[in-house]
Amino acid sequence: MRLLSSLYLPLKQPFIRKRFPCFFHSLSLTSLFMAPAFEDNNSETLPSSFSSGSDDGVLHKSKVTVVGSGNWGSVASKLIASNTLRLSSFHDEVRMWVFEETLPSGEKLTDVINRTNENVKYLPGIKLGKNVVADPDLENAVKDANMLVFVTPHQFMEGICKRLVGKVNGDVEAISLIKGMEVKREGPCMISTLISEQLGVSCCVLMGANIANEIAVEKFSEATVGYRDNREIAEKWVQLFSTPYFMVTAVQDVEGVELCGTLKNVVAIAAGFVDGLEMGNNTKAAIMRIGLREMRVFSKLLFSSVKDSTFFESCGVADLITTCLGGRNRKVAEAFAKNEGKRSFDDLEAEMLQGQKLQGVSTAREVYEVLSHRGWLELFPLFATVHEICVGHLPPSAIVEYSERKPRLSLLEGSTQYY
Repeated sequence: MRLLSSLYLPLKQPFIRKRFPCFFHSLSLTSLFMAPAFEDNNSETLPSSFSSGSDDGVLHKSKVTVVGSGNWGSVASKLIASNTLRLSSFHDEVRMWVFEETLPSGEKLTDVINRTNENVKYLPGIKLGKNVVADPDLENAVKDANMLVFVTPHQFMEGICKRLVGKVNGDVEAISLIKGMEVKREGPCMISTLISEQLGVSCCVLMGANIANEIAVEKFSEATVGYRDNREIAEKWVQLFSTPYFMVTAVQDVEGVELCGTLKNVVAIAAGFVDGLEMGNNTKAAIMRIGLREMRVFSKLLFSSVKDSTFFESCGVADLITTCLGGRNRKVAEAFAKNEGKRSFDDLEAEMLQGQKLQGVSTAREVYEVLSHRGWLELFPLFATVHEICVGHLPPSAIVEYSERKPRLSLLEGSTQYY
């Protein structure tokens, strides 16, 4: 981990590049294989010492609220809290909105978090940081915040946004760590777009190969921030999340980053079916390859701006690999296949995840709705098959019987052939 950190961190510091040009010339081959903090578009990366301030030099400290307190939300709060104490451009305190629950002991979850500095239900054994304050009141939690981190199950986000309309400051910047999308009559709506449109704020995204429990114990990991236009805000998000064990880079591709994080959960369900049926590593690798191909094509069909390079970031192939090897979607899908589809995903989720939510099954349904509405079902045999297995129309074994059916059409965009 130290070696990775020592190679990675200097690449983000343009002032170091200027002082030691010979050293960075010798790293030219390394830079070909490591993602820079920002894509090169002929402008210099902001140094990590960047902070927001007014023209007269008075520092305006940013106040952060995390909307969500599950497994990943708690880990995100831990990451952020360690940096707000260290960086002068942020208020020390990090508010974390908690959907209030009563624990078996009779205590409120919020009270226990604030007393023990630990989310005993969703991240037991991990201290969040003494500057993390749990708050069960959503409106109070976001009051005065100008940086909002959204990390809840995607199916709850529309209701949360409606509650926050008119309740957030006009200068708020948002970031979504949520993997999923809403399907409306007019078409699919990404969660970042939902946040932006309903709250009138700019919204970046953060996705990556991020199994929360591993990050919680400070095992090395990477993530990708997707931003639209504002590089300075993107760099601020990079600063807020980056630690020696959590490396964050940024790319100018919100939709690509977000769709990678969303669609990989569908592929993970397929990988779980393969594991449950004990089909072996070759089959699983094939499913992952087919899945990555369908992720790329689906993303580019929905948004022509999506960049191929995004799929080689942490949010892309790395997240796909780790989710298909160790994520909760794979785990529950494996149990579904072992039970030959006789137990529902709802039952298995309740039994196996201790209150956490699956994303892959609902995302598979949402993707299927898009494919069906647009006449694309034959173009995406893996995505379509995953949904049909989840709802009981096909047995789990159909994952290999159907997934490599060749689409009847070749989709062309300029000179790029998708299949």
